Amino acid sequence: MRRSASLLIPLSLILMYYAFWVAAVTFLVSRYPGISEYLPVGGLDSLPGGEITSFEPVYTSVERNLLSGTAPIRLFLASIGALLMAIPVSWAYFITSRARRIDQSFLQTIMILPILVTGIAMIVLNSIALAFSLAGIVAAVRFRFSLNQPSDAMYIFVAIGIGLAAGIGALGIAYVISFVFVLATLCIWKLEYGKTLAGPFLTMLTRRDGGEDDYD
Repeated sequence: MRRSASLLIPLSLILMYYAFWVAAVTFLVSRYPGISEYLPVGGLDSLPGGEITSFEPVYTSVERNLLSGTAPIRLFLASIGALLMAIPVSWAYFITSRARRIDQSFLQTIMILPILVTGIAMIVLNSIALAFSLAGIVAAVRFRFSLNQPSDAMYIFVAIGIGLAAGIGALGIAYVISFVFVLATLCIWKLEYGKTLAGPFLTMLTRRDGGEDDYD
């Protein structure tokens, strides 16, 4: 793995990126209150609560989210929001990648997957029948995609999480997922956590001498 460079500049740019979109959305909502009807912000309150005891779809929620006249606009804005939250994730991949050459197809997957999951989440929202139908369709398709590094799976999971959050109209959740993932990834990479077992704390934690390479 290449030597860790200073994270001051890239981390500052990433924080400014997140702060910019929070300020932009806050300004738009305060300046144009009517736009909040179209923004996919919130959304968790539409999920089935603990008092739901059957598997019947919540038709009122489906009608509000899919059959309303604003549904295409909400889907478009949710997809754009998912893409915007995936951009810093791709930056974290750039910074922390151990490979000499970036896998372009994998990077494109990180960027596009949240958009696809957003649309799918809106389609199957609160509908068990649609969810099982989708699972059957996906099971009929054979995917062949190998990851170069085990850590690459984390990027796939976070991309799916961002898409699901955006799909249920909870861009705030997508924002938090993206922000915490990028911040944690960069900090762990910078600290080179787990690279060696040197140091008194790790020696005490693992109960082995700092010079040992393998367990008995």
